[in-house]
Amino acid sequence: MLKIHATQFVLPKASGVKGDDACKYEIIDNELLIAVLCDGVGSAARGGAAARQSVKFFTDQFKIRPKNWSIEQTLITFTKHINRLLFKESMTQYEQIELLTTLCVAVVEGDKLYTLNLGDSHIYLQNNNELTLLSVDHVMDKENMSHVLTQACGLSENIDPEVKVTGIKKGDRLILCSDGVYNITDDSYLNEQISKGLSAKLIIKSITKDYKDNERDDASMQIFTIEELSQICTLKNLNLPIPEELKKGDIIDGYELVEPMMQHRRIWKVRKKETILVMKFPMSADDEQSLEEFVREAWYAKQIHHRSFGNAWIPEKRTSRYYLMELVEGNNLETFLNSKHLSIDNAIALAKFLHKAEAHLLHLGLVHGDIKPENIIVYSEADTAKTVFKMVDFGSIVEIFSTDTRAGTPTYLAPERFNEANINESTEIFSIGVTLYWALTRKYPYGEIEPFQTPSFKQPRPPSHYNKNIPDWFDSIILRAIAINPKERYAHYSEFFYELKSPENVKPFFRKNAPLLERDPLLFYKTAFFTLLGIDVIILMLLIS
Repeated sequence: MLKIHATQFVLPKASGVKGDDACKYEIIDNELLIAVLCDGVGSAARGGAAARQSVKFFTDQFKIRPKNWSIEQTLITFTKHINRLLFKESMTQYEQIELLTTLCVAVVEGDKLYTLNLGDSHIYLQNNNELTLLSVDHVMDKENMSHVLTQACGLSENIDPEVKVTGIKKGDRLILCSDGVYNITDDSYLNEQISKGLSAKLIIKSITKDYKDNERDDASMQIFTIEELSQICTLKNLNLPIPEELKKGDIIDGYELVEPMMQHRRIWKVRKKETILVMKFPMSADDEQSLEEFVREAWYAKQIHHRSFGNAWIPEKRTSRYYLMELVEGNNLETFLNSKHLSIDNAIALAKFLHKAEAHLLHLGLVHGDIKPENIIVYSEADTAKTVFKMVDFGSIVEIFSTDTRAGTPTYLAPERFNEANINESTEIFSIGVTLYWALTRKYPYGEIEPFQTPSFKQPRPPSHYNKNIPDWFDSIILRAIAINPKERYAHYSEFFYELKSPENVKPFFRKNAPLLERDPLLFYKTAFFTLLGIDVIILMLLIS
């Protein structure tokens, strides 16, 4: 996850005026920083409007950029687009250049800094308290003409912008500023003030304090301190080939491909000396979205260290794009139950296991996203013959509160997930509940739901209706876990686990507005008895009279 400390400030050249500078930044998906600073050209009638329009365009469009575009392609395409837009608007409305601005754009993704500039606003990188200018001033070389721009956003219909790529690391600082800052100070002073950790506002106030209104230009500055880099993006940017064809006997980094584990042949059993492992490759060598999903999966898998999951790791020295996993031997729960019944004790153990697996993921800010029998491996410990469970399928894991609609299998999804609700503890508990219900009854509480179907949820029968061995307290836990209304369902794993450990404290679960017969049969029959008795007494008294 990318973490930065950011400050930005714009000071107009005089009090009471709006000024022509604009700046803004966005952190997208916790992984990418886009920072934009524009200095509207004062000699143009609408320089300030051009600056604000350019800043808004970049920060808005970067959020919805095509995922298969590289950062360089995105920056160049967007720059050409906003430049052409401003130029044509100037020609249409004014028949001369009036929407004109400098442009500085910086993007941090992984361990790479991408910069692009038009005009004379500056982009710096501070590393180990040394300030380096990354941008190039596009101005006239002639004496007394250094204020005349040779390139700017909106100056001509066609431009040829360039993107500079620089390595960046934790602790570095990225600085964008207009000429209203660096023209009234020097780089050594800026470097000294930035090294002290001062904010953009304090630095601008310091260098402009001796100037009166209109004695200087608008001053704007952005400072970004890199606290953590996105490791996912760093992994994605590695120059590693993706094998297009894989066949038995191939050797990759000393691992021999033994047997494909899936029909698509992207997951293989591999052997190195006497050890059998699992090697997984991206699905496609050409699909940017597929690569991004694979890198994210590998990174999440690498973070998980818990006995509920098999181990996974990314070798440091790879010649191809893959990651390795421990081979978990055994049958998935669905196959296991084709020939056996799940005892109540094992069902309770399964419920506790699923809680522990999800609780560990929650500690990492993650959820499994696709809990179902096919993703649960069952095997027996060699020494004790005890039934043991393991979770598999790292590909479904997502960050908690994600709205990723691809995560999950429809039959196991909570009703709100079909309305694009986020994935949270409660929706995961619903999937656990459906899994337990099916494992004990071999039936789905809401029927089997097909992909792209819009299901209707009707009150299910208690699982004890199909399996009389289920105790009342466990029956109530499963019903509460699969409640249609999230307000009636467990909200947190801890609530779910507490009741699993404390059967004596489990209250009977009844859906809201359930009839008295369902909520309290004894009270219903008592009430009915005394009501009928009362009616009989009244009838008897009427007959006597």
